[in-house]
Amino acid sequence: MKRRTLPAGLLGALIALVALFHQRLGGLPVMVEKAKAEDSSKAGRAPSMPMARDPAVAVKEEYEAARRKGTRQALELFIARHGDDPLAAKARAELKRLPR
Repeated sequence: MKRRTLPAGLLGALIALVALFHQRLGGLPVMVEKAKAEDSSKAGRAPSMPMARDPAVAVKEEYEAARRKGTRQALELFIARHGDDPLAAKARAELKRLPR
């Protein structure tokens, strides 16, 4: 029984010495090497979130949708959301033209 534990202990000591020697030569532990390999593959991937939209384009699309709907409620909602935008003046003008 002791004969089997001795070679196993020697093997473990040998592996520890090899790992220590490897690190002294500038090598990195195996797990660090694997982590670096995984990080390099992420560089080629597409971003997980889409690019932010241009706010002016989004406001214009919302104005067009309110105008197409053609209701007081749609135009009032647009004005409430974007009262400072130049398109709000157009929405106010269209709102005045609509029958009450």
